[in-house]
Amino acid sequence: MGKFPIADAALSKIVVCKKCKARNKIGAKKCRKCGYSELRPKRKDARVKK
Repeated sequence: MGKFPIADAALSKIVVCKKCKARNKIGAKKCRKCGYSELRPKRKDARVKK
């Protein structure tokens, strides 16, 4: 993914709330901010601006 494997490993332990976009720990069942239960893993690919 990137140049820094330690940073990549830390980013892979994050899930993001689909409702409020808050970052949560990987083991979370619901969002820490809004309580929504739909969580997705953080994107791993580098996104390029057009």
